Amino acid sequence: MKAIVTGGAGFIGSHMVDKLVQENYQVIVLDNLANGRLENIAHHNSNVEFINVDIGAPDFSVEHLFEDVDYVYHFAALADIVPSINNPIQYHNANVQGTLNILQASRRSTKLKKLIYAASSSCYGIPDKYPTPENTPIDPQYPYALTKTVGEQYAMHWAATYDLPVISTRFFNVYGPRHRTSGAYGAVFGVFLAQLLNKQPLTIVGDGEQTRDFTFVTDIVNACYIASQSNYKNQIFNVGSGNTYSVNYLAELLGGEKTYIPKRPGEPDCTFADITEITEKLNWKPEVSFEEGVRIMLDNIEQWRTAPVWNEHSIGEATQAWFKHLGNK
Repeated sequence: MKAIVTGGAGFIGSHMVDKLVQENYQVIVLDNLANGRLENIAHHNSNVEFINVDIGAPDFSVEHLFEDVDYVYHFAALADIVPSINNPIQYHNANVQGTLNILQASRRSTKLKKLIYAASSSCYGIPDKYPTPENTPIDPQYPYALTKTVGEQYAMHWAATYDLPVISTRFFNVYGPRHRTSGAYGAVFGVFLAQLLNKQPLTIVGDGEQTRDFTFVTDIVNACYIASQSNYKNQIFNVGSGNTYSVNYLAELLGGEKTYIPKRPGEPDCTFADITEITEKLNWKPEVSFEEGVRIMLDNIEQWRTAPVWNEHSIGEATQAWFKHLGNK
């Protein structure tokens, strides 16, 4: 079997590559290394081919690679809230135009069995229902969430119009080894681990009682793989941990001093996936407990040695656009 993994040198994508190689796939990785790192896939030899390409570029020209591919796993995207507010066109090009390019290229395959689109739980915005099911109204709060939502809409529309076998998987708060260690202020794990390494206090937003559906990366990858092997198509599945955990509890598990910074607009007080659909239809379930996942992160903490160390002041500067543009939400 042959698979293409877009963003395959990145955080989730590289773990997907690991899974596919384990299952004896030949894998083509498409990545422009904007967020990915070659060291994430350097341990693979003959089974993996890497191609440096920007999937969102107007001159995207590797469609021929899709002609005999069996599976496409589309993870390539720009993430994070603040950069999407500051650079919405860049996010549109990567997350919307990039998805459209991949969908069009996938139509060239004569034997495509499944295309997995990596969607985001941010599409729900601030939902009224917890756990949050897939039929919850869509309400993206910032450009990153919007572009991932529009990408999903393209994927499902191409599935209906061109009979592409698509499954969209909406990820909730993914964490694990190889999580991005540089760039914009973003996910809590990377921020906390770098602070912990540098003996700085953990910067907890608001009162820390907000909860997140922290889902370990190998559980995410297994869900994508099982979905790709299933007979289902043209469906959307939440992928979460089956629980939700407070940021204060995360800080307690990590240890160290704490400091509290202002609550941010446009963020839900809770993310919590209703995973009934995927557990019942695909017989998938999360396997890594939150406590075990945090232990794994601490065991791999040296990966964050070169990550930026954020503090209350630098976070305040980095999130000025966040408060300015989302403050009325």
